[in-house]
Amino acid sequence: MGQLALTADSRMWRSAVILAIVLYLGSVSQTCTADHSFLGPAGAPATQFPKPDRPVADIVAPLWHSEEERDGFDEPGQLVRLLGIRPGMTIADIGAGSGYLTVRLSPIVGPRGRIFAQDIEPSYLKDLGKRVKALNLKNVTVSLGEAHDPRLPLASVDVAILVHMYHEISDPYALLHNLAPTLKRGGQVGVVDTRAATSRHGTPPALLACELAAVGYRQIAVHSLSGSDTYLAIFSPPAADARKRPADIVACKAG
Repeated sequence: MGQLALTADSRMWRSAVILAIVLYLGSVSQTCTADHSFLGPAGAPATQFPKPDRPVADIVAPLWHSEEERDGFDEPGQLVRLLGIRPGMTIADIGAGSGYLTVRLSPIVGPRGRIFAQDIEPSYLKDLGKRVKALNLKNVTVSLGEAHDPRLPLASVDVAILVHMYHEISDPYALLHNLAPTLKRGGQVGVVDTRAATSRHGTPPALLACELAAVGYRQIAVHSLSGSDTYLAIFSPPAADARKRPADIVACKAG
C-alpha cells in the first residue's frame, strides 16, 4: 500500500514537472522569435532609464557598406589588433546584422573561443543563422536581444563590439547598463561609428563618451580607422559596485 502511494505521488510529481516545463516553454515562445532564444537573464527594464536626448537613427539595413569595401580597408584586422582579440576569447557582436564581423572573427578566436552574434531583428537573425550553418561555424551562437538589453550570459564576454549601429539604439543607457554584467573581469567594449550626427547615422565621439560615462564606463582610447571616416572608441565597463543606478543616470545633450 505504501509503495502504491509512493508511486502515485511520483506520477503526480512528474506530471507537475511536465506541466511546469510546458508552461515555461510556452512563455518563452511568446517572447522569442525566429527560433532564436535569449541566452541570459533579463536585465533592468527600459522604463527605468532616461531616453537619449538626441535623434535615434532608423535601422535601415543589416550591412553598413559592402563587404568588399570593408575588406578593402581591413576593418576586421584593425579591430582585432586594436582590441587585442586572440584565440580562446568570447566576443559579442552586438547588432551583428548580416554577420560581416561574425564570420571573420570566428576563425580568429578559434575552436576554444566563441562568438555571440546578437541582434534584435528576427529577419537578420534568420539569414545570419543560415550563413553560419552554411559556413559550418561551430563556435558561433546566434542570439536574440532586445533594444534595451543584449540578454547575454553573465560574465561571459571578453570583448563586446558595437559596429556602425550605436546611433540606432533606442535605449542606449539601458543597453549599456545591462551589457556591463555580461562582461568578464578586464572585459572591454569597442564602438565603431562615423563622426556624423546620430540623425545622419553616426555618433560624435564626445557624445559617445558622455553617454557611456553616464552609465559608469571609462574611456580607454579612441582610434581613427584607416581607409574610412570611422573611429573605434574603447571603454572598460563599471564594476558591479560602481554601476550607476538607473534613477541616477542623466541623459547627455547632443551638440
